[in-house]
Amino acid sequence: MPLSEHEQRLLDEMERGLYGREADVVQAPTSESLRPNYRAIVVGVLLAAVGLAALVTGVMTHLVIIGVVGFAVMFTGALVAARPAPSLVPDSLSDISTARAKSSKGKAKGSSTFMQRMESRWDDRQDGRL
Repeated sequence: MPLSEHEQRLLDEMERGLYGREADVVQAPTSESLRPNYRAIVVGVLLAAVGLAALVTGVMTHLVIIGVVGFAVMFTGALVAARPAPSLVPDSLSDISTARAKSSKGKAKGSSTFMQRMESRWDDRQDGRL
């Protein structure tokens, strides 16, 4: 049964809205964006260790202010260590395709990751090159 004019207009409007927001949905995390921030981890662990030492010192000497400061430093260290790496995810869908094209052309065959090779093979298959 064919759609009425009103239903067809609603369907077209929903499709336009979907395509307009597709870039937000498509931005999947890449291997670069999931890379740990080692500098933040090291600084955070060191801050947490110093804060823990100050907390224990404050408890042993019965000085509440040293314990509170130690806890604050330890908490700050944990936050710094858990901070995510700077995001390298492109802002739009066109940037994603441009970044993929640059990464697949710019890397040597042996230095690409497994997922990059699979994406390249998929793209080649879709373009009819395989």
